[in-house]
Amino acid sequence: MRIMQNSGVPIYQQIAGQFKEDILAGKFKQGEFLPSIRGLAKDLRISVITTIKAYEELEKNGLVTAVQGKGYYVNAQDSEMLREQHIRKMEEYLLNAISAAKIANVPDSELINILKMLIETEESGK
Repeated sequence: MRIMQNSGVPIYQQIAGQFKEDILAGKFKQGEFLPSIRGLAKDLRISVITTIKAYEELEKNGLVTAVQGKGYYVNAQDSEMLREQHIRKMEEYLLNAISAAKIANVPDSELINILKMLIETEESGK
């Protein structure tokens, strides 16, 4: 897990965001427990309070549930919600690519060809 002290984003939000991405990507499965609050705080060299705040953020978003004395475990994820979240993230990345292409004076047709080439490269690598 990467924490950037001077990113302008609060540390608890960075932690929650990274766990959210991992959960939505399937790196944490339904019923799997997140690292202990104290263990994560020690590993990241941050306060326990910051870690608790991050986990509470995940719980508020319905991604995890707290179990007294055991920690936080990953909730089952709605496949339609997961798909929608991935589409939103994809749209964000594509909008960034479009902006970069405009700055570099790359025509739309070339941008589309680059995307097709990347898709083909990704598919052939599997």
